[in-house]
Amino acid sequence: MIPSSFVVLEAMPVTATGKVDRRALPALSRTRPELNTTFVAPRTLFEKELAQVWTEILTLDFVGIHDNFFELGGHSLAATRIVSRVIKNFQVDVPVEALFAAPTVAEMAAMIIEHEANKLEEQDLSRILAELDSFAEDETANLLAGRKQYD
Repeated sequence: MIPSSFVVLEAMPVTATGKVDRRALPALSRTRPELNTTFVAPRTLFEKELAQVWTEILTLDFVGIHDNFFELGGHSLAATRIVSRVIKNFQVDVPVEALFAAPTVAEMAAMIIEHEANKLEEQDLSRILAELDSFAEDETANLLAGRKQYD
């Protein structure tokens, strides 16, 4: 549990009763933290939408596609929120562990696209196999019908 940012104050603002006056605390910065990776803007509409989800959940002004979720201050609760929003916005079934395996916008986008492509391939394969089974049954029925005519 390491804070994502630190704010240096000369003194904590207090109320008349001596408690910390949370309303008087300075607003946290929404700027992207200094990272070892160079900022790269989203390239596709899918990456833009995914980066937008990250900026909203992590309360940042912008997120690059190679910025690591955890280096941006992400934590398990934020991961759950991001995955929930991804499921809702993109109609995909993504487990929370996916964010740990693909902690950047680019990696998550690629993983989701690959998962959806595999799902489409399976659906297409199932449809083609069903059509072949149906065709084979029809051909078998036609052959049997033809034999009956000659018998």
